[in-house]
Amino acid sequence: MIISGAIVGLCVWSYITGADATNERLFVPIIPGIFAAAAFIAAAVSYAIAPYHKLAMSCWLNYALCCVTTAVLVVATGGVHSPFMSLLVMLAPIAGVLGRQMVALFGVLTIAFAAQQIIMESTPVAQSLPIIAILAIGFCAGLPFWLRQSAAAHDAAKDRSYQELATKLDKAASTSEVVINAIGDGVLALDDKGTVKLINPAAQQMIGWGEQDAVGFNYKTILKLQTSTGTDISDSTNPVMIALSNNKPAKDDTLSVQTQSGKSFLAYISVSPIGTDDAHDGVIVVFRDITAERRDERQRAEFVSTASHEMRTPVASIEGYLGLALNPQTASVDDRARNYIAKAHEAAQHLGRLFSDLLDISKADDHRLKNDPHIVDVISFVGDITEGLKPRADEKGLTFIYRPTHNEENEDGAKQVSPIFYANVDNDHLREIVQNLIENAIKYTPAGSVAVDVTGDEKRITISVSDTGIGIPREDQAHLFQKFYRVDNSDTREINGTGLGLYLCRRLTETIGGRLWVESEYKKGSTFFVSIPRADNVTAQRLIKESAFKASIAATKAQQQNQPLAQNTAQAALAVQSSSNPEPQPIDTPPATPDTQTPYTNTPLSSIEANPEQYIKQLRQQVSLSVPPRDPPK
Repeated sequence: MIISGAIVGLCVWSYITGADATNERLFVPIIPGIFAAAAFIAAAVSYAIAPYHKLAMSCWLNYALCCVTTAVLVVATGGVHSPFMSLLVMLAPIAGVLGRQMVALFGVLTIAFAAQQIIMESTPVAQSLPIIAILAIGFCAGLPFWLRQSAAAHDAAKDRSYQELATKLDKAASTSEVVINAIGDGVLALDDKGTVKLINPAAQQMIGWGEQDAVGFNYKTILKLQTSTGTDISDSTNPVMIALSNNKPAKDDTLSVQTQSGKSFLAYISVSPIGTDDAHDGVIVVFRDITAERRDERQRAEFVSTASHEMRTPVASIEGYLGLALNPQTASVDDRARNYIAKAHEAAQHLGRLFSDLLDISKADDHRLKNDPHIVDVISFVGDITEGLKPRADEKGLTFIYRPTHNEENEDGAKQVSPIFYANVDNDHLREIVQNLIENAIKYTPAGSVAVDVTGDEKRITISVSDTGIGIPREDQAHLFQKFYRVDNSDTREINGTGLGLYLCRRLTETIGGRLWVESEYKKGSTFFVSIPRADNVTAQRLIKESAFKASIAATKAQQQNQPLAQNTAQAALAVQSSSNPEPQPIDTPPATPDTQTPYTNTPLSSIEANPEQYIKQLRQQVSLSVPPRDPPK
């Protein structure tokens, strides 16, 4: 701004005093004067209105305007021979002080000035080189300032980055500390040796160890893990040791934790490693008391089991009587009443299936489900199930497809042989799984097709049930196999369901050593997969022979046990026959009088069903066999 002001002053002085020998060398034409005046005004305004933290930009603007004004002045007053050339040389070192932007600007001006002198003014290159060299020397003189300033700016930027990072880390640490101290779960931070580095207040309250007592000790002293029966666990089953050894997450919900006072509580434990596989820095242990949760689950399961067991019998009776009422051979009802009875019978069947599912789920949750594996040909087994459910699909007008074929001819007339997939699983469990999946596919497919397929490899057999139904939204697929979970949308509200079928399928699949999953796209259809272990042919044939041998032995034992019973039955039959065809009795034998006979009473059917043992006892008392005496042998 000072240089621009000086140029304006010289311009005014030149036109006031006139061009004489005294001021000829300092004469400033009008055009450079106008440039200088504009630069002076712009510099003054920018300096006045620029904020304090934006002064650097104001300096850059002033320097750029000053360089342009000086270059115009030099060109207008003789070029390389201008008396103001020294002023341009003085501006060169300042570019290095102001930074790389101004260095680049001054370099561009220097090149433009040299090109103007050589091309437009026809100045010999020999005369231009010294001036350019002088400008370059001045420019190089400012480079140390620029480099020093750049290094200082870089160091300052690094310091600011470090300071910002430290601030963020402190903030994150304080936030993490607040979160850890606020949560209700117990938290322990361990190093790679298992030494306690941090314990939150919830953990202190649950296990009875204070922070001063726990930090610095091995976790086994603080967190005493035991089985649910109170025995110590080995390192191979300890989730903390597993995470420390393998650097992988570990979870367990079957262990108990012993407190400092000797009490124990059931706990859910989750252990997560810190750091990467190469740099193992320890683990974070999170645990919570699940004693009350397990007690509530047990009470709920007991109630469901008891209620289902008690209600299944009367519901079965209702279903049976309604079935008799629908049978034309046992009852005669009009069409209107038959319609009502049919609806009631269907509701009773649904209620019976619900109670049966509840009982099975109760057994699964209590690990009381029996698993009686037998060798089964999966393709034939699943084929029988699909054949039984095909009428349901036909009622809805669905295309029902069972893909596997046994030794059928293809379109070319060649034999098409399907592999035999043997599996050693509980047949009842597998039947219930496949039947439930196919029934769901039929139920949730308004129109289209349902396809069942059996595939596999050397180790696994995969049963798939595909449909073109309503599909399952992606957000619901993760919860689909949970107890009582149903997809809640407009497509499913009109379809009856309890949310137990798929949960039971998952538990049964786990019981037989399989895996159940789903692939679905909403509004396009779903495919459910069941993967079970495959038995090789040699093992399957051996197990089939063993099963047949055991069955023959059991049949032989049953036959031996039934022989005495058959003999007793034959003797009783002979006695009855003798009583019906008695030999002539002696004349003095008195006939039976009506007064000695026990009268028969009619017992209602409801009383017989309520207490069948009492009815049998009463019947035995009322009915007696009268066998006449035989003549003594002669």
